[in-house]
Amino acid sequence: MHIVVERELELTLVLSPERSIPVPARLSYRTDDPYAVHITFHIGTDHPVDWTFARELLVEGVFRPCGHGDVRVWPTKVAGRGVVLMALGSPDGDALLEVPAAQLSGWLERTLRAVPPGSEAEQLGIDDALAELLAPTPADDLWLRGPWPSDESKDGE
Repeated sequence: MHIVVERELELTLVLSPERSIPVPARLSYRTDDPYAVHITFHIGTDHPVDWTFARELLVEGVFRPCGHGDVRVWPTKVAGRGVVLMALGSPDGDALLEVPAAQLSGWLERTLRAVPPGSEAEQLGIDDALAELLAPTPADDLWLRGPWPSDESKDGE
C-alpha cells in the first residue's frame, strides 16, 4: 500500500522587489516515488504547472542554500517571518517563489515520517525484484546441462 502526503498552500510568486502575486499550489509526496516531491502550481489556467525534484533538495533548502541549475532553494526572512525561496528555471522562463517555512517544514516532516531518510530504496522493492529476477528456474537447469557435448568429450575428435 502506498501513502500520499499532500498539502495545499499559497505560495508567493515574486515578480520584483515591490510586486508579487499569490499562487495556489499543491505539494505532493508518494511513497511509491520516495525520492521525489511534486509541486503543482495552479496559475489561473486550465493547465496547472507541475514540477518534480528531489525531496532531499527541499529538506536541505529549509536549512541552507542548495541546488544549482534549474532548481535552487534557500531559507531567508521576509518582513520578519521565515520563508523558503525556490528559484525555478525552465525553457519557458524563470520563477522565484516564496514558501512559508513553517508550513513547508511541517509537510516535509510528514513525508519523512512516511519514508525516513535512507530508507527510500526499501520502498521501491528493488532488492525483492532483483532476487526474483535472479532466482534459478527449472529452465536454467536445462540450459546449464545443454544438449551439447562438453569440451572434454572425445566424440568430436
